[in-house]
Amino acid sequence: MERQIDWDRLRAAATEVMRHAYAPYSKFPVGAAGLVDDGRIVVGCNVENAAYGVALCAECGVVTALHASGGGRLVALSCVDATGEPLMPCGRCRQLLWENGGPDCLVEAKGGPLTMRELLPHAFDVADLDAITGETPVPEVPAQLAAWRGRGTVFVHPDVSAGQQVWTAYWDRSAGTGDEIGIGVLEEGPTWPAPAEAVAWGLARTPRVVVVDAGGAMFWAGDGEPPSEIPTRWDSDSA
Repeated sequence: MERQIDWDRLRAAATEVMRHAYAPYSKFPVGAAGLVDDGRIVVGCNVENAAYGVALCAECGVVTALHASGGGRLVALSCVDATGEPLMPCGRCRQLLWENGGPDCLVEAKGGPLTMRELLPHAFDVADLDAITGETPVPEVPAQLAAWRGRGTVFVHPDVSAGQQVWTAYWDRSAGTGDEIGIGVLEEGPTWPAPAEAVAWGLARTPRVVVVDAGGAMFWAGDGEPPSEIPTRWDSDSA
């Protein structure tokens, strides 16, 4: 079913944040508000600098807020000028919006919403990189779990499938916070032939990734220094 966009609400959020813009040089304040696939709204305003080239567009703020608040994908965006009227993103910001919303992300325009496919035809994206490097893109997080990105712990462990050892993982909420999802497993991963792929799946969800080997020993495979309770770092070469 096609998502209904409340453009009035989105434009109001963009207009409100536009009033916080820092634009002493151009005198051209801009505000932007993006609708995320889990329903939340993230906002940003332009922030200028005496070194003109390092100014930040409002859409840059939206993308930063998107990832800082849990990630996900942008579904729609409203960008406004000082009068609250729709404003088209610049070329750099169109690339940012493509990366974080994709070709179907809608952008408000004076004549009606336009897709990113219309605003940035023949876009460059991860598929172009993958065609040369052969690397697999970072595993995506299901939209309904996007707000949980960065939280909980992923546990990677060996399993047996068709008589062969494989690796699997599960994303555990770890602790209750009074939210609508109960304590326990948020998501179960598929199986992989090697632990590195399972670890990559985990890191796409949270910086806390723990590998449990066949003997029950626990190893840190997450970002940063190992915590005191799991002092040994996972060595994939020894798997």
